[in-house]
Amino acid sequence: MENHVINIVLIEDNPYEAELAMRSLQSSNLGNSIIHIDDGADALEYLMHDDFIAHGKRHLILLDLNLPRIDGLEILKQMKRDEKRAMTPIIVLTSSKEERDIIESYKLGVNSYIVKPVNFESFVSAMSDLKVYWLLLNQWPPAR
Repeated sequence: MENHVINIVLIEDNPYEAELAMRSLQSSNLGNSIIHIDDGADALEYLMHDDFIAHGKRHLILLDLNLPRIDGLEILKQMKRDEKRAMTPIIVLTSSKEERDIIESYKLGVNSYIVKPVNFESFVSAMSDLKVYWLLLNQWPPAR
């Protein structure tokens, strides 16, 4: 892999869950930057900016579905529709167990759908497992 640094974009409006996720993800010191965005419209603006895909940058997006202004499904739809962004891995990380949300997410091309665990230990464990798989085990396509 040409560029080992993977930027994590956490799109989460709940400040407690965002802080918990960021602390869990930062605990490994893998050198990944974490960008937190708490609003759907701001997230879409950031993701669609030319700088997002410039210079072979790699990103992993952790996306809540229930966001202010623009929901996560619309963000997922826009990302997967754009040829330059379609291969960016997106993990839905949400409290919704609704079958329609799961089905719609996979129809739109989500790479994984995770329901947020409700207790602290389970949440930290889920973030650790996610980090190991996506940042260490997963084989990424060549950077563009």
